[in-house]
Amino acid sequence: MSEKFEKAEKSERPEKEAVARPAFDAAHWQARLDALRAAHHVPGATLAVLVDGGIHELASGVLHRGTGVEVTTDSVFQSGSIAKIYTSTLVMRLADEGRLDLDAPVRDVLPEFETADEEATRTITTRQLLSHTGGLTCDFTYDAGRGDDCLQKYVEAARGVALDCRPGTAVSYSSLGYNVLGRIVEVLTGLTWDAALKEYLFAPLGLERSMTLPEEALAHRVAMSHLGEPGREPDPAPAWDLMPRSAGPYGRVLVSAGDVARLARMHLDGGTGPDGTRVMSAAAVEEMQRRVVDVPDKWTVSSDGWGLGWTLYNWDGVIGYGHDGAAIGQYGYLRVVPHAGVAVVLLTNGGGARELYGALFRELLGTFADVRMPDAFEPPAQPPAVDFARHVGRYERAGVVITVSERDGKPHLVYEFVDGMKDFSPPLDVALHPVAEGVYAGTGAGPSFSEGYMPVVFATLTDGTECCYIGMRVAPKAA
Repeated sequence: MSEKFEKAEKSERPEKEAVARPAFDAAHWQARLDALRAAHHVPGATLAVLVDGGIHELASGVLHRGTGVEVTTDSVFQSGSIAKIYTSTLVMRLADEGRLDLDAPVRDVLPEFETADEEATRTITTRQLLSHTGGLTCDFTYDAGRGDDCLQKYVEAARGVALDCRPGTAVSYSSLGYNVLGRIVEVLTGLTWDAALKEYLFAPLGLERSMTLPEEALAHRVAMSHLGEPGREPDPAPAWDLMPRSAGPYGRVLVSAGDVARLARMHLDGGTGPDGTRVMSAAAVEEMQRRVVDVPDKWTVSSDGWGLGWTLYNWDGVIGYGHDGAAIGQYGYLRVVPHAGVAVVLLTNGGGARELYGALFRELLGTFADVRMPDAFEPPAQPPAVDFARHVGRYERAGVVITVSERDGKPHLVYEFVDGMKDFSPPLDVALHPVAEGVYAGTGAGPSFSEGYMPVVFATLTDGTECCYIGMRVAPKAA
């Protein structure tokens, strides 16, 4: 394994005094998982906690409310965007081996890569895609079929899709960018993205309950997605897997919670597997955790910044990393606290998953990692005085139009899918409550964005463009 990143600076992490932690009490945490899962109407969940070098796995509820099949610790869930950590780890391994220059234009590897902006096409780098700073949009979906060429077709179909913003001017969460990364993996390895994951990550780490395709998942106990109104018991979705194969690199790794924790342990162990096999260099592991960009919206995924793949957290001086994931009706959460050697993984199949995560992780991370997670995002009891008039207008990005106005004298916005995404959801009417200057709590969008309120953040990009952040995506002001 090449030491390509060996000269990289060490990440800044506050030194922590060793503190005595309680032993993991499986009965206690099983009871908490059961109670909180039921309280928040989550049909089923699995929990994995890495602490003191051991992984503890718990399960609660049912895989499918229609059949009543129970969740077990070896059950497989859809991880949603936690898949991006698998893709970024795979890309960093290839860079570690000297097969990829993170700072060279993507076009050096993928001559067919193209955006709607000619200059951006020439300059966007792999590092920018990893850190969501390339300007590529998130909401471009395209079913390229079930063939091994699905990512190649996806990248070709994405030609001409408008950028959210100019490369390097902001962080804007991009699933399209991660599919481009997946295609880079294919070109460099000569394998499909699916096969490369097996060879470079699943096999050396012994991940026996990690896969990418439905036919592989059918050999396991599989969680069904559930959909419904917040605060009620959700019903099984019309189909188990509503995502195309081409969604793989950004959102389609099928896993057990324990296997996600095993991937996290490799990162905590400096790039080595459980048997000492080196998957990537320690320097490359640290490079992934180094802050690339601050995040104006610090609430949608609880992030303080972004690294190369990892979402970065700063809990009152305690540094961590992780990622959230959302498939259609399934939600996953991963948090890693390096100073404590702790990782926590929660996978769910619907209901108030975000609220379950918030309550359970506050307890777990507080107990085992000295972390105080922030309270749920919500407007203060005494709303601050803000200048809302400056934000009124129309904001646009590919597939989405956001109209900000005053309705009955109060801040309001309409979030509308358009063009190829117009059938995704009816328009959302959102009342806005001021939290701070440029920061608002939106009602009416459901708990997927946060624990009850949707963060809406207005910011100015480095090139002076005014924008609106919703769901970690930039929408520039158009009028």
